[in-house]
Amino acid sequence: MTRRAFYSAPLDEFLLENPQAILGKISQPHTQDIKHQQTSAWTVQIAAIQTALINIPSDKGWIFFEFLIPRMGRRADVVLIYSGIIFVLEFKIGASNYLSQDLRQTHGYALDLKNFHRGSHGKCIIPILVATATESSFSDICFAADHVASPICINIDQLHPTITQISIQYKQPDFRGDEWAKTGYMPTPTIVEAAQALYASHNVEDIARNEADNQNLGKTCNELIQLIHQSRTQKSKIICFVTGVPGAGKTLIGVNLANAHSIPEEDEYSVFLSGNGPLVTVLQEALANDASKRTNSTKARERQKTSQFIQNIHRFRDEALDGSIPPEKVVIFDEAQRAWNLEQTSKFMQTKRGHLNFNQSEPEFLISVMDRHQDWAVIIALIGGGQEINTGEAGLRGWLDALENRFTSWDVYCSPNILTGNYVSTGVASDHLKNVNKRQNLHLATSMRSFRAEKLSDFVHHVIAGDGKKAKKLSDQLQQVYPLKITRDLNEAKKWLRAQTRANESKGLLASSNAIRLKAEGIHVKNRFDPAAWYLNPQEDIRSCHFLEECATEFDIQGLELDWCLVGWDADYRHNGSKFEHWKFKGTKWQHRNKDEDKRYLENAYRVLLTRARQGMVVFIPEGSDIDSTRKKSFYLHTYQYLLDCGFITI
Repeated sequence: MTRRAFYSAPLDEFLLENPQAILGKISQPHTQDIKHQQTSAWTVQIAAIQTALINIPSDKGWIFFEFLIPRMGRRADVVLIYSGIIFVLEFKIGASNYLSQDLRQTHGYALDLKNFHRGSHGKCIIPILVATATESSFSDICFAADHVASPICINIDQLHPTITQISIQYKQPDFRGDEWAKTGYMPTPTIVEAAQALYASHNVEDIARNEADNQNLGKTCNELIQLIHQSRTQKSKIICFVTGVPGAGKTLIGVNLANAHSIPEEDEYSVFLSGNGPLVTVLQEALANDASKRTNSTKARERQKTSQFIQNIHRFRDEALDGSIPPEKVVIFDEAQRAWNLEQTSKFMQTKRGHLNFNQSEPEFLISVMDRHQDWAVIIALIGGGQEINTGEAGLRGWLDALENRFTSWDVYCSPNILTGNYVSTGVASDHLKNVNKRQNLHLATSMRSFRAEKLSDFVHHVIAGDGKKAKKLSDQLQQVYPLKITRDLNEAKKWLRAQTRANESKGLLASSNAIRLKAEGIHVKNRFDPAAWYLNPQEDIRSCHFLEECATEFDIQGLELDWCLVGWDADYRHNGSKFEHWKFKGTKWQHRNKDEDKRYLENAYRVLLTRARQGMVVFIPEGSDIDSTRKKSFYLHTYQYLLDCGFITI
């Protein structure tokens, strides 16, 4: 496990210790080259805190330097435990003003401790931004309902009076800092944060919920690593199906394995493949951005590296059309159930790639590519459920049929849970799995996407299925920790969403790709969309998700997540008072969806949209207008009432 802090000590010992000795202890475990600027910053921090606190009662305090915040993959400069309060200190040496991004960073550290560190759940946490060259700027303490204060801005001379005043005014029961630090840490990072932490050499256990109720990421990763070793040593070919509820961390597992074996010369060289273009783009760009900041490398050089072990599956497929043996011995297919069926693949290959006699499904072709290896090969297929949102997706059945009909020599591994739960694709029965090897650790039963609402996926399933009574029962439990709001006023929805977000928390506007008539409300689902800019750009950028102007559809947001979401609900999936109806806007009017497959795609589109928020969401349903035949009030009224019956609360 990664070391929690580079230096920790009781406060009274720290105040008497030689500053150079402290500096040596902080520097010793540091993995990067220690630059003069960094050691100078630590020297200033040590001197400032020793000077500020030397005359206060310190027998029950504790101090940590470079304290790990796993969800963010960063380390807070200083965490001080004093008078039963957790002070998170972020120093900006030489800064003459307080920057908004620095405030969000400091606030974010405090929020992550509150949300993910067990010992911090019931504690008061006060984030303090120390800009050493500023004027006096101390303001009153303002606590949120979860006892995390808004960031305080001070200069270095104010450190003593600030700590003293707060400790007197807000004193809490004392607790031991060393015992506090050891309590369970259960971070639930976004996939981007998790990938960045892994790329920066953190262990998967540092960023995963080690104490999840059922199987956790560490166990699943270890199981897969053992199977990869087994395949290599026994010269066998293996395919592993990894299943899990929405948001359980399947993509994170794939990125972790590919990142661990990303060097082409390695025996177990791996690649992470996804047909989800926005996800691939965002991950490649995010890792390149982060790596270029941590190293002296350019973003272009880092982007070249990340694009090698995280690839679009279609690039991998097209490069294999010449019959060559791929360099990778291990391939991880994300959302493997979305691979194309025979009809869709053959049509594409014949019309777009000029292979007139192509007659394989995408699963069959991808297995055949890895089957070209003479000795051993491993395929890890990450299987989600309720996620098929595009025409021609083969589902789990497409992979099983290919294995049964053509690749019987491959050993198949999966969890006994593969056919259970509302996330599993249709068309698969126990007979299709009679010759497979069952491993319990190949299923992830606990959602990590919403750390406040692990029952969210079940709630959404009942909503989409039209079972309002079951949804209402779950909503009564969810509302206490995960707000489920609804409104008919888009401006009110945006206002509410902005009021919820703190620090670096993300927020965004979502809608179905066929929510064409939301255009009348100012939601444009057909605009050009830049996923990297929308997801990664800072809050000040009008192209970012934070501005609530650009709208992401199910195709743009699948596999990704935000802290808070505004979901626009159009008349494509409308309730008539007794059940849902499936519609598609074509040309100038709504048309019924008659095919079961088309109906399922629409249901799954809304399932994706309603499971993207980690902390809470608001649904916007227009009033409609009877002077517009495409937006009649009756198209929306019953849906609004149904969602109220499911437990959504008006704002």
